[in-house]
Amino acid sequence: MSETLLEGRGVTKRFGGLTAVSAVDFTVQKGEILGVIGPNGAGKTTLLNCITGLDPANEGEILFRDERIETMKPHTITRMGIARTFQIVQPFAGLAVRENVVMGALFGSQKSKKEVKRAQELADEMLAFVGLSDKAAQLASQLTLAERKRLEFAKSLATEPEVLLLDEVNAGLNTTEIENAISLIHKVREQGVTILVIEHLMKVITDLSDRVVVLHHGEKIAEGLPREVTSDEQVIKAYLGEKYVAMMKKLDEES
Repeated sequence: MSETLLEGRGVTKRFGGLTAVSAVDFTVQKGEILGVIGPNGAGKTTLLNCITGLDPANEGEILFRDERIETMKPHTITRMGIARTFQIVQPFAGLAVRENVVMGALFGSQKSKKEVKRAQELADEMLAFVGLSDKAAQLASQLTLAERKRLEFAKSLATEPEVLLLDEVNAGLNTTEIENAISLIHKVREQGVTILVIEHLMKVITDLSDRVVVLHHGEKIAEGLPREVTSDEQVIKAYLGEKYVAMMKKLDEES
């Protein structure tokens, strides 16, 4: 029987008169990759912000290992074992790449927060893991977009998370860079980290995800296996469109 690590019950977030997330239920099982999709403005990033305490939910419950976390501060949630990346990467531009990752370890890791030497060792390990060891001494501002995305991975992994939340890590990347990012996500899962990923590229979602949740206007409209979700009429109408369905049908016929 699978173990639920992260769960949301009726999660609702309002900004004035706008309801960005409306009574959303979700579960993330230990060891899985859960994909979250939906059009722009569907509430995907807001849901991540609720989980991580950046925008606390107005209603509902969020549980990590059966402990309610929806009123906790972001640093507390991180040190419990939930890390995230951001859609728009914003490294400490004036610090070296290695120093950026050391900051992640000192801030987020329960084990490393008072041990600079351990944080430095962990930073070196994470930079090697994401393929940035040769960039360790460079300023973060000198990295390419793809490299800054990998730095974001390294900073998050340096907090030693059980659950990693990824917010459109492939945005702005070319085909080769996307393939490298997918490979890195698989490697992260192989290290025992459970993953929730927001993504617009359907091929990435179907290749990566064990299950998919679909949001539309802040509400969950579908949930299931990738193939089930992408053939759901409500999802096609709200998000995918008939062109996507025709394309996938053609690919199936050619394979």
